[in-house]
Amino acid sequence: MSTTPSDVLRKTYGDDIILFDEQNESTVYHLLKEFVYGSYTYAVLQSDELKKEDEVAVFRVTTDSDGQYELETIEDDEEWETVSELYDEMVFPEQDES
Repeated sequence: MSTTPSDVLRKTYGDDIILFDEQNESTVYHLLKEFVYGSYTYAVLQSDELKKEDEVAVFRVTTDSDGQYELETIEDDEEWETVSELYDEMVFPEQDES
């Protein structure tokens, strides 16, 4: 599984991205990694709360009709699992056990 590094979000928003939930509450997320896999760009983010739990949030990066970047929740379990595994491989590359 091959990925290509991306920096479209980092160039546009910097290292921190503020997201709003359904109640319009804001949370600051740190942009850990963004990459292209297949025909999609993905972003891996982490809030302070997620960091405490050693968890990350994974999103698909899309653009709206005005060309603004949007983050979409990945609904497909198989796609989410694949992207999460790709991120793990980038962060924790397998060591050669020689």
